[in-house]
Amino acid sequence: MRKEFEMTQEDLDIILNACKPTPAMWGSGGVPLFATQQENANEAWKALGKKMGFDGMTCNPVPGKGQRFFTAEST
Repeated sequence: MRKEFEMTQEDLDIILNACKPTPAMWGSGGVPLFATQQENANEAWKALGKKMGFDGMTCNPVPGKGQRFFTAEST
């Protein structure tokens, strides 16, 4: 069931930090040295989902309510 959530400012800061660009560097054999920006964001949403009880891959913003508000499928 889809439900509205509000994260704390601290949680929002973690999400925004995870979305920052990462260095594009590869080791020998073409192995990436860092997680991608998308991978970091996905992990941050997954962790927040575990903390708040929702599926981190189902989040959508709530128009007009600010960055801390979103809907997601509750677990």
